[in-house]
Amino acid sequence: MQFGIFTIGDVTPDPTTGRAPTEHERIKAMTAMAVKAEEVGLDVFATGEHHNPPFVPSSPTTLLAWIAARTERLILSTSTTLITTNDPVKIAEDYAMLQHLADGRMDLMLGRGNTPAVYPWFGKDQHQAIPLAVENYQLLHTLWRKERVTWEGKFRTPLQHFTSTPRPLDGVAPFVWHGSVRSAEVAELAAFHGDGFFANNIFAPMGHYRQLVEFYRERFAHHGHGTPEQAIVGLGGQTFLKPRSQDAFRGFRPYFDRSPVYGGGPSLEDVAAQTPLTVGSPQQAIEKTLAFREIYGDYHRQLFHVDHAGLPLKAALEQIEILGTEVVPVLRKEMDSIRRPGVPNAPRHPAAL
Repeated sequence: MQFGIFTIGDVTPDPTTGRAPTEHERIKAMTAMAVKAEEVGLDVFATGEHHNPPFVPSSPTTLLAWIAARTERLILSTSTTLITTNDPVKIAEDYAMLQHLADGRMDLMLGRGNTPAVYPWFGKDQHQAIPLAVENYQLLHTLWRKERVTWEGKFRTPLQHFTSTPRPLDGVAPFVWHGSVRSAEVAELAAFHGDGFFANNIFAPMGHYRQLVEFYRERFAHHGHGTPEQAIVGLGGQTFLKPRSQDAFRGFRPYFDRSPVYGGGPSLEDVAAQTPLTVGSPQQAIEKTLAFREIYGDYHRQLFHVDHAGLPLKAALEQIEILGTEVVPVLRKEMDSIRRPGVPNAPRHPAAL
């Protein structure tokens, strides 16, 4: 099983100081988080893709290539790459290039994003989001597997005997996760191709995505890729940890109360009790993450969000340290001990094994 962290790259004022980092500082902070993740033994670093303030990661492959040059083992991924507004030809070429630079230590998560305004900026119609996602991915999937592609669809100009370059490393396409918070069509797309399915697993009540994950598992088996238990599932999560639970609540409360997502809603205590958000001790993080497995079954990737709503770099690095030294080693042992026979390992490119 793979454990790691993800960031959405927001530039948000720290509510305890009122100061917001510069874009330069935020970009450098994300790099520092990735380097720290490898240092403490985590497996994955993933970045979002956004094209609007207050976010900075508009070019995930640039960021991940820089991190690849500074790491040796870390898997580099996205959370998510916008399959609806990016040209699938450009995705095919950019991520194949990253695959070579990272010696196979990469994959990507495809999704529609959560900013409807982005569609017209790239000449797309948000009301066509699902058809765009399906058509664009079918082309992307083909471009990585066929050297000469002749293709015609609804949303872009046709291709005649086109070859995307570079070709995937050693002829093996990057592994793809499909991320969704509500769409059965996305789960079906993942299942049809035998790809991974990633459930957001933050903000909503515990188990909110169970039905969607179960649907994906059933369709994965239906399409002949294995048993439902062998379907490749990933989950998100969010933590703020201290040695003592009361210190964690005290430390996270200003960020929670001013959060654009949490602020003004239920109390921190209620949200921590009812959702995947873990605010507390390392042991509480272990127990809650093990509960994810009870809800969703054996799964392959767990990513934690650790730099939410203005949390400064120092605090984010402390979270990564706690996860890597106190939480994840226990989770690895526990998850391995209860994994059902026949459940495959998390996917990796052969060059990165």
